[in-house]
Amino acid sequence: MNLPLTPERERLVLWLLALTQFTVIMDFMVMMPLAPQLMQAFHIEPAAVSGAVSAYAWCAGISGLAAAMYIDRFDRRKLLLTVFALFTLSNLACAAAPNFHVLLLSRAFAGLTGGILGAIVMAIIGDLIPAHRRGAATGVVMTSFSLASVAGVPTGVMLAAHYGWASPFYILVICSLPILLLAARVLPALDGHLANRAPLSAMLPNLIALYKEPAHLKAFLLSAINMMTGMMVIPFISPVLVNNVGLQPAEITYVYLAGGLATFFTARRIGRWSDRYGAQKVYRIVSLLFILPVLFITHLPVLPLVGVVLFFPFFMVLASGRNIPMQALMTTVPEPSRRGAFLSANAAIQQVGTGLGALLGGLTLHTEVSGHIAGYGLNGWIAAGMAVLTVLWVGQVRGAAVKTAPEQKAA
Repeated sequence: MNLPLTPERERLVLWLLALTQFTVIMDFMVMMPLAPQLMQAFHIEPAAVSGAVSAYAWCAGISGLAAAMYIDRFDRRKLLLTVFALFTLSNLACAAAPNFHVLLLSRAFAGLTGGILGAIVMAIIGDLIPAHRRGAATGVVMTSFSLASVAGVPTGVMLAAHYGWASPFYILVICSLPILLLAARVLPALDGHLANRAPLSAMLPNLIALYKEPAHLKAFLLSAINMMTGMMVIPFISPVLVNNVGLQPAEITYVYLAGGLATFFTARRIGRWSDRYGAQKVYRIVSLLFILPVLFITHLPVLPLVGVVLFFPFFMVLASGRNIPMQALMTTVPEPSRRGAFLSANAAIQQVGTGLGALLGGLTLHTEVSGHIAGYGLNGWIAAGMAVLTVLWVGQVRGAAVKTAPEQKAA
């Protein structure tokens, strides 16, 4: 029997979803600061590391595309538990990889499983939380980014510096098991959307219709460009800090720790601002501000560790802050009966944007004889241009409630 969703239990569910997202985000993020160790261990170039990031993203996109056909056909609780268990196995495969080729395949497996977890989490928020409170709820879940930055990635980088690159993935497996058990106990059955479940014969036509809907296409374009903007820059921060700025790999821990601490205090506040002032307005403001640290970090002069640590929180707060109003806005775009499919398709589009951004960002870079990584400044200017484009385009993305409001008023 399910317990009633009291305010206390609602908060517990949201924090449980945040912990689930924590493992997914750490799994994705830890590959970036591990780049120097991976380059040394496997004798590869920065472009190869971005290839591993892209492999995850492409497979996550394929997984999300396929999930759009079935995600609304299952109880979301059961689906979350099943996919999360497979995701945990994927991290074990990454940790045990004996060479870069096996690691690449393991990252692809991680993408296939972890790629749709975010869509399931956001669908659960859409099912449980009223639209006028989804910004705050999304802010709570997005603290997973902060937790990953504060506790996950710095710990993973420190462990990798002392015990090898595989140690963060073993830690992820250990962290995932109690989260999986708690989710099985705390999450309620989430099957209300099954009342309007379409027949099997309608799965493919419904998927095609999902991508034909103009409102959906506008939202998908925003998601793709939003992710490309960040991924032109983010995967290469650690190699640039080590090769160009002169930091030691272990010192990257303090950089991500400072950034993560800052986002921990700002994520929920940005979510509340999104509810109060509107997701579109908050997204525009944060995205415009994001351009400044993007241009600075891609043209970073040689700085001592303390200088990088003092600057990095500005980048992290704005990089993660853009996603909070955008994700809250995305939950309002489809009708409730299509929310899971839409968010899964949107997750696929986001992963395609992630993969394209990481791939294109890697193509512009090359390592000089001195070890200096050249071409990063160009990435910054491209990312800045993309950020401006998203600011202009976000006004085209409208929620279903917004679209029906004039009709309701006329009635």
